[in-house]
Amino acid sequence: MSLLPSLSLRLLSVITASCSETESCENPQKTCTVVTCGFPGTNGFPGKDGRDGAKGEKGEPGQGIRGLQGPPGKLGPQGNPGPSGLPGLVGQKGDPGICPDCGPGLDLAEMKALRSELNSIKKLLLLSLGKQVGNKGFWTNGEKMSFDQVKALCTELQGSVATPRNAEENEAILAVAKGDAFLGITDMETEGHFVDLTGNKVAYLNWNKDEPNNTGNEDCVMILKEEGKWNDIGCSVPLLAVCEFPI
Repeated sequence: MSLLPSLSLRLLSVITASCSETESCENPQKTCTVVTCGFPGTNGFPGKDGRDGAKGEKGEPGQGIRGLQGPPGKLGPQGNPGPSGLPGLVGQKGDPGICPDCGPGLDLAEMKALRSELNSIKKLLLLSLGKQVGNKGFWTNGEKMSFDQVKALCTELQGSVATPRNAEENEAILAVAKGDAFLGITDMETEGHFVDLTGNKVAYLNWNKDEPNNTGNEDCVMILKEEGKWNDIGCSVPLLAVCEFPI
């Protein structure tokens, strides 16, 4: 028996089956093409990223535990001071003070008045033993002491070291002292620049011949009992104390 017709019939049946599985023939007159099956192809490269979408709405706060607060930042520079505020209202007058050492019946105001009166009496007693020129009074205790001690004494008596502003006051100091005494004039700050105890330059001068000479660091001034002339002297030398008081 010949095998050729049998093989032809099988091939025809395979082609017919392939045609029916791959496509349908719309036109019965058309012949079906032969489609052969191959191996699957490899995957292609990934495509490009798409454009960013629209921004979404803000989400709800998270439910997790809130973190700890960070440390404070560095202190910034100090700003300019602001304008002064308006003055406050005046407060009510307080009650009079009470002096615990004054005994019953004396308040602070009365005690101040009493002290002022006593000081006036003390000053009058001191000046009665001294000498008055114009609106000044000069007084001495007749003791010799250093310049610092003289300043302390006069300050305690609410006065100052005698400082003549003119010839009349110079004569009054000499009459009260009756000896060598300190004057309230020094050149401690600047050598050779003599000022009074308030720092003002002295206008009236009555130096002795060849004075001041600053022999041995002489920063203070004394009035000499002869003719009332002046001499520079060391401040630690003991001399008479003469104080002046305003009248």
